Amino acid sequence: MNFDIKKIEALIKVFEESSLTEITIVEDKNSIVLNRQQNIQVTTAAPAYAQPVAAAPAAPAAPAPVAAPAAEPEIKGHKVLSPMVGTFYRRSSPDAKPFVEVGDKVAVGDTLCIVEAMKMMNKIDSDKAGVVKAILVEDANVVEYDQPLFIIE
Repeated sequence: MNFDIKKIEALIKVFEESSLTEITIVEDKNSIVLNRQQNIQVTTAAPAYAQPVAAAPAAPAAPAPVAAPAAEPEIKGHKVLSPMVGTFYRRSSPDAKPFVEVGDKVAVGDTLCIVEAMKMMNKIDSDKAGVVKAILVEDANVVEYDQPLFIIE
């Protein structure tokens, strides 16, 4: 399967009309993951010319407002944003305690989480001192570039 935009759009349509909760398609070094709870993730290890294809599926993010996270009152404070697309982890290993919990005091440079991208574990450090007011992402979920991860006040 060549991952061109028309095939991806057709795959999304079939997925939306099905009762599946997740589908993963892998070909060579390319993969597409569709997940009803996480919307769409497209990853590729192909040369740079394949990257515009990865950016295009972000447009059908219309199902996100349906999930109604906006119904909760917004927590005021400094938002720590994800610097990359990847998988969010609250701890260094499955049996370790989380780096931070709601209510913890953090200093500039304290590790808040890890975002795994392309098999690389990237520490995300606090860029503001304060108290963790909210953790906005569930452990082991996919995060997008500039997605809020924490609120620090």
